[in-house]
Amino acid sequence: MRKINILIDGFSNSVINKSTGRTLKTNFIPANKSTIIKLRKINGWNFNWNREFQIKSRNVEILTLKKNNSIILGLISYEILEDHLHVHLVESSPENIGKNKKYIGIGSNLFAYACWISKNNGFEGNISFFSKTRLIKHYQLTLGAIDLGKGKMIIHEYQSEFLINKYFSDEAK
Repeated sequence: MRKINILIDGFSNSVINKSTGRTLKTNFIPANKSTIIKLRKINGWNFNWNREFQIKSRNVEILTLKKNNSIILGLISYEILEDHLHVHLVESSPENIGKNKKYIGIGSNLFAYACWISKNNGFEGNISFFSKTRLIKHYQLTLGAIDLGKGKMIIHEYQSEFLINKYFSDEAK
C-alpha cells in the first residue's frame, strides 16, 4: 500500500504558470510503455511508474499541457473497484515540486480527474486513497477529504462535484 504524498497548492480551472500567472489548459492521456520507461528515479521521479504501469488492474494516465502533450506535469494511477475509484499514486513532475516549481494546481487537477472518472463510472465521484500521516490534515483542508483512520481517506460526491466543476465543467455537462 502506497501513501499519497502530493501538495495541493492551489485551485484554478487548469494549471497556472507560476512566473507569468497565466492559466493553461491541461489534458489527460493514457500512459504508454515508451513514455513510462523514461520516467525513472534517476530523472527525479519519486516512484517506479513502470512497476505501477505493469499492474493490469490499474490505469496510469499522464497530465500534460493541452497545447503540448510532450510536457508532462504529473501522473495518476487508479483502479476502478466495485463501488468507487481508488487512487494508488499521484505525482507531480520533478520540475513542479518545491518552491521553484513551474506550474501551480497539478495536485488538485489530478484529484479532480479521479473524481471525474469516478462519476463517469457511476460512482457519483466517490474516491479513496491512503495519505501520508503528515498530509491528512492538508487533504482535509484543501480537498475536503474525510479521514477514515490509519491514513485511509475518501472524497465524497459533494466535494467531488466541486473539483469536477472547477476543472472539468465542459466535460461534466
